[in-house]
Amino acid sequence: MDKATPKDVFSANRERAAPLLKQLRADGIGHMIDGKIEPSVTGDSFETRSPIDGTVLATVARGGPEDIDRAATAAAKAFKAWRDMPAPMRKKLLHRVADAIEDRADDIAVLECIDTGQAHRFMAKAAVRAAENFRFFADRCAEARDGLNTPSEEHWNISTRVPIGPVGVITPWNTPFMLSTWKIAPALAAGCTVVHKPAEWSPVTADLLARLVKQAGVPDGVLNTVHGIGEEAGKALTEHPAIKAIGFVGESSTGSAIMAQGAPTLKRVHFELGGKNPVIVFDDADLERALDAVVFMIYSLNGERCTSSSRLLVQQGIAEKFIEKLTARVKALRVGHPLDPVTEIGPLIHERHLAKVCSYFDVARKDGAVIAIGGKPHDGPGGGHYVQPTLVTGATAKMRVAQEEVFGPFLTVIPFRDEAEAIEIANGVQYGLTGYVWTGDMGRALRVADALEAGMIWLNSENVRHLPTPFGGMKSSGIGRDGGDYSFDFYMETKHVSLARGTHKIQKLGSSSS
Repeated sequence: MDKATPKDVFSANRERAAPLLKQLRADGIGHMIDGKIEPSVTGDSFETRSPIDGTVLATVARGGPEDIDRAATAAAKAFKAWRDMPAPMRKKLLHRVADAIEDRADDIAVLECIDTGQAHRFMAKAAVRAAENFRFFADRCAEARDGLNTPSEEHWNISTRVPIGPVGVITPWNTPFMLSTWKIAPALAAGCTVVHKPAEWSPVTADLLARLVKQAGVPDGVLNTVHGIGEEAGKALTEHPAIKAIGFVGESSTGSAIMAQGAPTLKRVHFELGGKNPVIVFDDADLERALDAVVFMIYSLNGERCTSSSRLLVQQGIAEKFIEKLTARVKALRVGHPLDPVTEIGPLIHERHLAKVCSYFDVARKDGAVIAIGGKPHDGPGGGHYVQPTLVTGATAKMRVAQEEVFGPFLTVIPFRDEAEAIEIANGVQYGLTGYVWTGDMGRALRVADALEAGMIWLNSENVRHLPTPFGGMKSSGIGRDGGDYSFDFYMETKHVSLARGTHKIQKLGSSSS
């Protein structure tokens, strides 16, 4: 049988999408509260539109404080039974969720493309990664409570962990399905119940996830999903007294607001926030591999990810040659319909975000930088929120395009002289999420990794996630770590139990023998 052509795959993707969109438009999107699809108490709703062509995908229930209260109450009611369920049963249920995700992986991919504008070549893998998230944490249900044995002379001291209670999860619009599972799976594995508030710009696959979790047999009330606007539903969630912790992925300014909103109820918070991440290329690096990684880490996923390497720091001796090759690669990037398998960059998520990204074209020019490639909106299929992949050269470290998170396919190049200057430039921003270092000198690589103010460093590699490792940032890039046991540290309380040998002396007060 002949291998399918890109045209065939594009056609198949659109055929798969058609009935899904028809049903979505007919049914709309409601909240999932205590196992039931519900409208908002107020009856309010909003429309979600595709970034491809602006067509309405669905009418979405617009949640407010009353809906959050219903969801938080359901989560609190379901908590004790879910917490006390034997770990092997929770594990079995979460594996069923992973099975359900895998069964619908193709549907999830095309819906995510149409809802977010992300290219199918990346979203085809997002559902698989989401299933992996559930399997990874499902397999750790039993060990989630594990602690330490720290004996002393007169006591055996042990620690254990217990789930913190109902938690709130607020997720972003970039790769929303995968990132939602990255938060929700460990919370459920730990024994917590969840109220999920998805981003209002990408509600489609969050609705599907809630349905798949119910389909898998997870008890009602364990995962509740309330759609709505951040300033309304999100604020109500962060302020609700029944919610013990908030896991949030999004902008740093929103993280600050959430911290303030949760302060009166002493919410525990975990934030994965913004980034202005450096990729540092030294003159002794494998330049071809470095070039591949530089292009991939800013122009894949439309540049809409917190770990993108949006600042290229390149050593002066190789800068001209490297930029020449980089320019050719950026020119060749394929912007197009997200369901087309040859597309590398699709439309940006929303017209407001497109306007934000485009505003940095004038910022770059006013600062005196050079837009070597791009710098304009792109006339893409459907007339949606397309933008040209952009490369900015002639920049200095203090320019706004070198300091502020653009969150699009927008790369700023900054030459440097030596190791010390590279570190100074890399650290000279408010963010500290990731750093990428390319060099043939492993001593230098380790020195730079140690000096960079970032929570995650990749040496001679792009961002390759390993689920047990800690994921998170420093400075304005976040608080706390996800991944492996680090996730359980957030969703669980550590409890110390001391067992006396019965041999230690206890002081006597109020006794004649004291």
